[in-house]
Amino acid sequence: FLSLSINHDASFVQPTAAQNLAPSLASPQWSPGPLGRAISIGSRLDTDPSQSDRSELVPNAKTKLYHRRWIMLFLFSAVSASNSFMWLQYGIISNIFMRFYDIDSLAIDWLSMIYLLTYVPLILPVLWLLDNRGIRDVVLVGAAFNCIGAWIKIGSADPNMFPITFFGQFVCSVATVFVLGIPSYLASVWFGEKEVSTACSIGVLGNQLGIAIGFLVPPILVPNVEDMDELAHHIQVMFYITAGVATLLFILVVFVFQERPELPPTQAQATARSIPPEQYSYTASILRLLRNRAFILLIITYGLNVGCFYAVGTLLNRMIIEHYPGEEVNAGRIGLTIVIAGMVGSLICGIWLDKTKTYKQTTLAVYFMSLVGMIVYAATLSLGHLWVVFITAGALGFFMTGYLPLGFEFAVELTYPESEGTSSGLLNCSAQVFGIIFTICQGKIIDRFGTLAGNIFLCVFLLIGTVMTGRTRNTSSVESYRAARFMSRTAIHKNLACHSFCYEFIQRSCGKNVGFQEWRRRLACNLEGLFFSGLIVMISDTMTNVFLSSRVLIKEFSRLLHRKPFDPGKQLRVQSS
Repeated sequence: FLSLSINHDASFVQPTAAQNLAPSLASPQWSPGPLGRAISIGSRLDTDPSQSDRSELVPNAKTKLYHRRWIMLFLFSAVSASNSFMWLQYGIISNIFMRFYDIDSLAIDWLSMIYLLTYVPLILPVLWLLDNRGIRDVVLVGAAFNCIGAWIKIGSADPNMFPITFFGQFVCSVATVFVLGIPSYLASVWFGEKEVSTACSIGVLGNQLGIAIGFLVPPILVPNVEDMDELAHHIQVMFYITAGVATLLFILVVFVFQERPELPPTQAQATARSIPPEQYSYTASILRLLRNRAFILLIITYGLNVGCFYAVGTLLNRMIIEHYPGEEVNAGRIGLTIVIAGMVGSLICGIWLDKTKTYKQTTLAVYFMSLVGMIVYAATLSLGHLWVVFITAGALGFFMTGYLPLGFEFAVELTYPESEGTSSGLLNCSAQVFGIIFTICQGKIIDRFGTLAGNIFLCVFLLIGTVMTGRTRNTSSVESYRAARFMSRTAIHKNLACHSFCYEFIQRSCGKNVGFQEWRRRLACNLEGLFFSGLIVMISDTMTNVFLSSRVLIKEFSRLLHRKPFDPGKQLRVQSS
């Protein structure tokens, strides 16, 4: 949204606003501080600028942090937890519900996948409602749908009432669209610059808490008994408990949840409030996001990672029961281990981002470790030792579930000043699409080839996501733009090295007398050479990015231990080298 003009004779950078940008965002100017550090316009990028820098960035508006912001956050987290609990209350005891309703495994899988399918067509209308009516109305409608769906399912505790339970699950799935993308928006509206990432992590943690309860409680409330009447009683008790909790949360949202604080928490929110509503175009915002190349890559990689998590959560009972028959309760405990470890990972990642602002490096490192965790989990699932599965599943959950708030925060970095709700909504839409595809495909693979082949299927796509994450550029800050000038010469040498590698490969595989002018034609003829050369370049590039990101993270951790001041210029020089 900003075209940056650099005056090489003066020591300042000035943005020139595009014509379609709001006037209130078109005027800021800034200059480097005493250490030569420029201040970006993103609220997530500020690292304690001086007062003179701040006054030049935006008009000096009064800001305040209210204690009740924590009440809003935890109330929303409770609503999200209630909704996500009902997502998994069927899948984690799928064998019991298959016998109760006399249906096949695909029908049970659709009770979970309906959450993913409903999200895709409804997300754009809900994002429009969020931008035009505000966060209170969206959360209120979501809590209402959640409550109505829970009460509908009470009447389905009968073997002949599967259509009723599916309809109730569908109503609950509509509530998901209203609550799943809220954490980043809620954090930016209510919380200060130093705590937005932590607040977003806590908001995502509420959803994970509901999933954890969904893994743990249903196997306890609904034991695998033979008497159908007794089984129907246990199922009805579970439905009554979820309906009561959903009703209580709906009442609390009606009387307690507020739209926004009287005074903005940050200067960035003060600037956003000064934009007249008629100057904001929801359609234009969507189109700008879809033209952001780095954000499109993030949409795909986020969908791949979270889609794998949805598939694992939906099919976990089937994978455990295949290798450990009769262990429905332990299957739920393994799922609980995955989510509890992920909650810890989410919280640690949120605090880490607030301290270091290393969005790209942290995202890539966690994504790579998710791939490693999935490989280890797939290799140890069939060893016959449940305690090993608990350990490997916990490691997988720590990184894979811990990635959820990282994706939200990285999206906000890449798309500022667009609405946080819009960017997180598009991320979740991608996750639902990939979740449906992965769940159906992995379920079919497990039925035909076994759990190992199904988990390898997910590992392949996590590898693709890791490579794509390594190629995502963080274009959100002015520092990245300035570093790009320094890195351009390195990029030219890198491209020349790639061409030289391909040219040498063609010479060795097709003959010594091949001219440089003919290398493209020969390479096209040699499909095997094309595949391996491209594969080697991508793998080497990804491993280089992982290594550099690890260096940055280790240095940031060392800096925190020794309490040294944060130097984003040094961080960028490490990346460039």
